[in-house]
Amino acid sequence: MTGFQQVPAVYHRLVGDCLVTTICDGYMAYDTLEIMRDADHAKLRRFLEAETRVCPPVVSINTFLIRDGARVVLVDCGSGEIMGPTCGRLPELMAHLGVAPGAVTDILLTHVHPDHSCGLTDPASGRKLFPNARLHLHRAEIDHWFDDAARARATARQKRVYFDAARIQLGPWLADGSARPFTQRHEVLPGITALPSTGHTPGHSCYILRSQGEAMIVWGDTVHIPEVQLGDPGVGMIFDSDSAAAARSRQRILQLCVDQDLLVAGMHIHFPGFARIRRGYEGAFRFVQEQWFHAPNHGHDPAVWQPPRAKEQG
Repeated sequence: MTGFQQVPAVYHRLVGDCLVTTICDGYMAYDTLEIMRDADHAKLRRFLEAETRVCPPVVSINTFLIRDGARVVLVDCGSGEIMGPTCGRLPELMAHLGVAPGAVTDILLTHVHPDHSCGLTDPASGRKLFPNARLHLHRAEIDHWFDDAARARATARQKRVYFDAARIQLGPWLADGSARPFTQRHEVLPGITALPSTGHTPGHSCYILRSQGEAMIVWGDTVHIPEVQLGDPGVGMIFDSDSAAAARSRQRILQLCVDQDLLVAGMHIHFPGFARIRRGYEGAFRFVQEQWFHAPNHGHDPAVWQPPRAKEQG
């Protein structure tokens, strides 16, 4: 049978009073284990095969929409057209949800790699694709991708896909003042804290959402291949700016997820993208994909969802 289509890759989950929606921008199918910076391919295969994972791996690319009744917050914005035909699904899926680009109030970027940021701006026209949003990202991301000396040291592909694409995507947001860069851990929006976790890129950051006693971390590219990098958190990726620093950040974030029992929302966790982290043996961690969230049906339309109102006093 040919020609069938998969169901729309959107998924809703409540976190306190917030509705969090995973929107899968697509996937990348790699044809080699060389994407991981570890020469022991037998070890990498053992980790993947132990979890019945395709080897070499297929990697999901997720974004997350957070709605609290006052704001519409998008964490990362997909890849646009730069990553090829298996990616770039965010616009059509937002239309499926009934969320117009102009309704987005804030965009939180974990970092400025193309699969996370190339849905910000139309490269042909220079038009911002979310005209009413403020853009939040670490200052080091701007400094690095606009650094001519760093660009000069890059390969031809890195110049085009990383440095040039970043400048095209961020340029209009910097020009009109709608970018809100930060440099340290702080509350970027009410209930959402930016947590720098640098290494994968110079300004890579996570975001922690807290609402009504529940907590979720959107961890960006802390982990690309869960079955491998939780088994051995020291395994880096060829996309890392500094794999040693990325490994230290990964260890710290994984331990934070264990200590605080954080719900994880991961850009490269298999759709729908939610998991918990537990301690394993001999320095390893365990990855527990969350079961499907069966939301009670109260007749709510996610496109116009509002948080429950507090009960009146008296």
